[in-house]
Amino acid sequence: MKAKHLLLAITTFFLAHNEVSAQLGFSHEIGVITGPVAFQSDFGLRNDFDTNKGNIGFGIGIVHYLNFSYRADCNCYSQDTYFNDHFKVRNEIDYHVTNLNHFGEESEDNDFGGLVLRIHKGRANVFEIGTQLEYFPMSIRDFMAGSYRIAPYFSLGVHFVSFDPEASSDLGPLGSPATTFAPFLQGEGRFGGIDDSAGSTWAITWSTGIRYKLGILSDLLIDARWHYYTSNWVDGLNPDERFYPPNRANDWIFWLNVGYIYYLD
Repeated sequence: MKAKHLLLAITTFFLAHNEVSAQLGFSHEIGVITGPVAFQSDFGLRNDFDTNKGNIGFGIGIVHYLNFSYRADCNCYSQDTYFNDHFKVRNEIDYHVTNLNHFGEESEDNDFGGLVLRIHKGRANVFEIGTQLEYFPMSIRDFMAGSYRIAPYFSLGVHFVSFDPEASSDLGPLGSPATTFAPFLQGEGRFGGIDDSAGSTWAITWSTGIRYKLGILSDLLIDARWHYYTSNWVDGLNPDERFYPPNRANDWIFWLNVGYIYYLD
């Protein structure tokens, strides 16, 4: 009985998908993206080369586009308006993981503070789902027709974010003066400025990239993007700024990815 219900739900979804596409006059694209993630957090010092180089993770995503320049119901171009020919809506689901370590002058000190910083490890596990509006300065129709092979774009959007950070130390459990960098003990988290609890927040996203036409129904995508989180707990570390002045900004990432896009309709 459950299998019948699942089959009915899938059939209903695709029928609704086709009906909505026909009524609103757009087509669909799907794809995958992947690439390195530079996590800018309270691990290490901001604007430090070793921190930027060391705290790099990996992300993967599934993307879906609403293409307003082409109609799926008639396999024809839609009405020629500026919006239809220069904008797409991009929906996506992303997951990225970054192992985090402390770098910089403080962690290199040959004292107890430097030691506890060096052996304080973190891990950011982040799931995101959201939408962006993409703007193509050049004609989407002409690009689809093969008039040129490269189409640049810019985007702005918002994501819902679910995070589940991890924290550990080789000296033992974090949260005591014997295992933890002293300024990190001050804060509003589970262990002062350290909290490995799961949570959720929002991200403002913006990006710039290019589409490269591989064939009639497929593109290569190269994308450079930034996600700014409205929480400072995504990495599990948020010490009180009064005791640790470098903690002045929320967490954010820079994600350089490549992807493959396929035109469904």
